[in-house]
Amino acid sequence: MGNPKAFLTVKRKEAGYRPLQDRIADFGEVEQTLNTEDRREQASRCMDCGVPFCHWACPLGNKMPEWQEYIYKGNWKLAAEVLQQTNDFPEFTGRICPAPCEKSCVLSLHRSPVTIRENEAAALEQAYNLGYMLPKIPKTRTGKKVAVIGSGPAGLAVANQLNQKGHDVTVYEKSSKIGGLLRFGIPDFKLNKNVIDRRLALMEAEGVKFVTGIEIGKDSKAKALLKEYDAVCLAVGSQVPRNLPIEGRELKGVYYAMEYLTMQNKLVGKEEINSDGIIDAKGKNVLVIGGGDTGSDCIGTANRQGAANILQIEILPKPPKLEDIENPWPESFPVVLKTSSSHMEGCERRWSLNTKRFIGENGILTGVELVEIEWSKDEKGNHVMKEIGKPEILKIDLVFLALGFVHPTQEGLLEELGLNVDGRKNVATDAKRATNVPKVFGAGDCVSGQSLVVKCIASGRETAKHIHSFLT
Repeated sequence: MGNPKAFLTVKRKEAGYRPLQDRIADFGEVEQTLNTEDRREQASRCMDCGVPFCHWACPLGNKMPEWQEYIYKGNWKLAAEVLQQTNDFPEFTGRICPAPCEKSCVLSLHRSPVTIRENEAAALEQAYNLGYMLPKIPKTRTGKKVAVIGSGPAGLAVANQLNQKGHDVTVYEKSSKIGGLLRFGIPDFKLNKNVIDRRLALMEAEGVKFVTGIEIGKDSKAKALLKEYDAVCLAVGSQVPRNLPIEGRELKGVYYAMEYLTMQNKLVGKEEINSDGIIDAKGKNVLVIGGGDTGSDCIGTANRQGAANILQIEILPKPPKLEDIENPWPESFPVVLKTSSSHMEGCERRWSLNTKRFIGENGILTGVELVEIEWSKDEKGNHVMKEIGKPEILKIDLVFLALGFVHPTQEGLLEELGLNVDGRKNVATDAKRATNVPKVFGAGDCVSGQSLVVKCIASGRETAKHIHSFLT
């Protein structure tokens, strides 16, 4: 415990966001950074609790008190090393993790937890800037070959862990660049893609091979990999978005959120896109259906494109504000109203609304019919919604469906290998992350269903441990 009185004398201080008028003019990261001394002071607030609930809440089991102390003492090298003992990519999670560790920090009892997430990002940035992030090349190789299909956070964690164990790892990605959801699903204003490229360069220097533009199960047969490799790990994510199959769904102007975000990320990355694939919200009335992070990302993107108006709706009731909850601690994910930087940039938010139909002319979206609802429980305890009031029709030019994902694509890879799936059509694995097909393992969202980046990294690390045991 670096400073035993800091939690009493030092107030929580967040870096905050860039000025609104500046940040909506570009796709640069919205978060600012504290100077080194302020950051060390913030790290000193960690109390090194007797029972550190932050460990319990973090899916990776990060050792918060240890690396907070190293930051406070200015030992950025050791802080980064301790972080990477449990987390392969702290520079990612330090930017985009919802920080369940902070929700369970004992100082959250006073609504003032340690700035764990920001400190995490700062530790890795300092380690990079000071030249501490050097390739760690395995001294010996086992001669075993592993193929990882999918290059999102789970796949990259599997590859990183197995490569460090001395196995020869090749990552296959169907897109033009490595990164999966990190690159194509998360906007640059939350995660600059140079941060990903910097880590990928390290992994390549350490021996990981990356192959892009090949979809296993379509462009190349999966069974051929089984002959070539000693183990294969599926980390293809939860690819099928949840649809809203109502009247007018086929109209031009109704898109899945990930279609929109992927398109914009490719434009920012200077990739060529067919003009027919451009989705431009400039001067348009935008409706975002879904109240989660993906919906928030659509709002931030539409604001940067110059949308005239943005409305975000949610079918569930409006959650309470944190200050209105008596004591959510140590819940790692309390159900509270979340206001993101994108919300602050301009949008209207409404709750308890159901979408009845999309309206259009000549095949093009012109409006949406909504109706207010209320929720109750039936005799069996099931939640039931009932329409109240009269439906309303809004003039809408663009709709983005941010309703989550249901399961991985069944055609192609999964069908070719004859993989068993569970009741939700996710890849079925046993306790050792093995599928029903010999030497084929699963990791991340394709096994668990959609989840957080931090959980995918944890899943990848766990799967890599079992693959290593299988190979040795």
